[in-house]
Amino acid sequence: MSLDDTTEGFQFDRDTRVEKRSDGEFTATLTDGWTTFTSHPNGGYVLGAALNALAQGMSQPDPLVVSAFFLRPAAPGGAEVRTETIREGRRTATGQVVLEQGGKEVLRATATYGDLTAEGRVLHLEGPPSLPAPEGCPVPAEFDAPEGLTIAHSVEYRYPARPGWLDGKKDGHPHVEFWMRFADGRPADVHSLPAMVDFAVPAVLEIGEFSTITVELSVHVRARPAPGWLACRVFTKHVSGGLHEEDMEIWDSEGVLVAQARQLAMLL
Repeated sequence: MSLDDTTEGFQFDRDTRVEKRSDGEFTATLTDGWTTFTSHPNGGYVLGAALNALAQGMSQPDPLVVSAFFLRPAAPGGAEVRTETIREGRRTATGQVVLEQGGKEVLRATATYGDLTAEGRVLHLEGPPSLPAPEGCPVPAEFDAPEGLTIAHSVEYRYPARPGWLDGKKDGHPHVEFWMRFADGRPADVHSLPAMVDFAVPAVLEIGEFSTITVELSVHVRARPAPGWLACRVFTKHVSGGLHEEDMEIWDSEGVLVAQARQLAMLL
């Protein structure tokens, strides 16, 4: 399959573009437009580039579930991407992708693709975040010129109140609800959602933990998102042994759950 070209020209698509070298082999160039507190490119962004290659060999249109292991930090620059189709079924297709830099694996992921237009029962025991309109949410001045945090220029965030961690508070509750969208107006779609679930500012910042890196990320894409701001909920319940989990929900502008994720991350 070929990806929808309606987003051609937006930063995320430029920065995750891959070039086919041969069957199952691609090249990519990671940029410095998505760096985080670790000074490395955001893991979700790196995953987005890898899945861009994998999707080109899948017979189904939508990523349903992705499991990614982050083996070492990525760096801006060239990357090699290898893909493999594991199984093609009537309703789903499963593949694997490896992204390498300098001959070393940076990321290895498995993903199953299907068709999110299928109809069925709907039941939600919890609804979307209850947030004021994005236009009414304050934008902290620190978000305008974050030193070394280039992802804050690529993604817009709107919080209902000023985050406590900006003022050095360490006794907050690691449960945050906020709005998010691409800064250049790119509409979210099923191909960007597996990256966007990792774009949240980590909830553990609310308890004073600023250095955290993802070990494994599992993503469930639940629906094709409507245009507009995304309502997000991110939270951590357990920190122990130098590790913490982080759960993420993304709801679209029409109140539809479009993505969920859980990651295991390591505190540095």
